[in-house]
Parts: sequence; structure tokens; C-alpha cells
Amino acid sequence: MDGFVETPAGAVPRVKTTMTGRDRCGTVKARTGIARTNYKVIPGLYCVGTPGPESPVIVTANYKLSFDALRKELAGIDAWILVVDTRGINVWCAAGKGTFSTEEVAFQVKATHLAEVVSHRELILPQLAATGVAAYELKKKCGFRGVFGPIQAAHIPRFLRNGKQADETMRAVTFTLRERLALVPVEIWLLWKLLLIVLLVIFVLSGIDPDVYSLAATWTRGSAAAVATLLAILAGAMATPILLPWIPGRQFWLKGMQVGALTGIAAVLLSSGRTNIIGDLGLWVWTVVITSYLAMNFTGSTPYTSLSGVEKEMRRGLPLQIGGAALALVLWVAAPFIG
Repeated sequence: MDGFVETPAGAVPRVKTTMTGRDRCGTVKARTGIARTNYKVIPGLYCVGTPGPESPVIVTANYKLSFDALRKELAGIDAWILVVDTRGINVWCAAGKGTFSTEEVAFQVKATHLAEVVSHRELILPQLAATGVAAYELKKKCGFRGVFGPIQAAHIPRFLRNGKQADETMRAVTFTLRERLALVPVEIWLLWKLLLIVLLVIFVLSGIDPDVYSLAATWTRGSAAAVATLLAILAGAMATPILLPWIPGRQFWLKGMQVGALTGIAAVLLSSGRTNIIGDLGLWVWTVVITSYLAMNFTGSTPYTSLSGVEKEMRRGLPLQIGGAALALVLWVAAPFIG
């Protein structure tokens, strides 16, 4: 906060365009999945600089990362920021889920008495909200017409200087290495609860042998399986996103299988001497399917596939992953009896 701007509709909070240490800490927590579901700002009208009746109104989601990404790009600009209640979800996902919608934008326009604050009747909407907001219906519902701005908040200043005209670079969706890496921490963090359960099951199953149960085997074989699992997580949730453009194929589960096949060889080599050939085969299959599953899970975080494309992937990949996981467990349990 940086004071208030008085308007005919009341005082409007002014926000800073610089990030504080607390903002950066919150960003790190959100990027790693800590308190990510509750990282949001109160919906309503805000401003930067000293806006007046003719200043532009830029619409965004109430997910704080989206809000911060916008305000930090508005240094030196006088503008109003209309924050829509998306339940703390980013613009693109909220538009797909229906929370960043025509109705919600219209509701916030009326709730903030925006017509009393500005003399024009125009809203600059994020382009990624287009799946949820029908600009032609917006004017009927609230009297304001919608203009779709650029995809990235970083292009907003240039968009405004260009007379609110977006060029090709402003419309293009990118997915650079840096953008892919930003998604990796949360992909890994969200696995920790499931990982603990899986590791517990793995260690318990690893102790089964011809003498009924062996505590020594629990540790020896269990640690080998645990290492394979951790390698698979890194391969699926980190290596695959990093190498994404260069891995052959379109579907993510297939890309993951290729990375998993190589990672599985490393897992087998690291487990040398702790199991037999049947156990090694089980480890390899396990590494492949876990890597494939996590790579497929990453598709929901990318601009590469549509909702129908994700569903198609899952219909093809999941049966093979489930079957492969079952086979891996059978081989792992059977290994001491066959060797």
C-alpha cells in the first residue's frame, strides 16, 4: 500500500510498483507450493501512480502472483487496477474454470462503482482471460467494453504507448527454459505427502523374502527402490520440463517414458549388488512409469496442449502407467523367490 486516491466513489487504495522482501518471500512460497492455495488479494479497485478519470483500467485476477506481476510493470504509469475474484487462481486457469468470467468482471465493475471513477467505458483485459470473458457481452452487462491486452504483463507499458494495439510479439505465448523452471519447484513440492506413503510401502514390500520377512532386506532392497523413486521424480518433474523441446514426440507421457528409460538404467546401476536381475527389471520398469506419470502431469502447466489434448493423453498413458506400476511391484516382490 502507498496511500489512497480520492474519487467520487470513495478512496481507492494505491499500491506500490516495487516488490518488498515480504512480496519476494511470498512469491517463493507460492512457487514451491507453500500456502499457494491462499495467496490472494481482496477483489476490488486499486490504482498505481495518480490516475484520473481518463486513466486506463486494467483487469487482473486476485491471485497475488498475477497481481504482483502486473503492478511491478506499471512503474511511472497512472492506472486503475480492477481485481476480479478468481478464488486465488491465476488468469489462465481461472478463465478455464469459469471464475474469471464475463459475469465476474461485470460484478466487480458495479461493486466498485467504476462508472463514477472513470469517464471512459473501457476495460483492458488479459488476453489469457479470453476463454472466460466474452467482450461483446461485457458491455451489455455493465456498460464497459472489453479490449484484450497482451499476454504478458511486461508488455502492458508498450501496449499503452501503442494506442492499445497489440503486435505479434504481444500475442505470442512463450514457454522458455526460465518459464519451465519456474514451475518445477511446485511440481516437486506437491509430491511430498504421496512420496512418504509410497516410500513406506516400498520399504515394507522390500523385506518380503523366502524366510517370510527380513529386516536386512527391508533396508538393502528398500533403499535401492527409494533411490530409484527419487531419481524418477527428478527425471519426470525436472529433467523432462528442462529438455521438453528436444525430447521426441508430442505426448508428455511418451516423452517421460524416454527420459525414464535412461534414468532407469542409472537406477539399476546404482542398485548394483542389492538385488538380482528380476529386481533390476522391476526397478527399471518402476522408474520408467513414475517418470512418465510425472511428465504427463506437467502437461497441465504448459501452453502445449488443450484440455481435450490432456484428456486424450491420459486415456492413452494412464493404462500403461498403471499396468507398468503393477508389473514393477510384482517383479520386485517376486525377485527374492526367483533369484
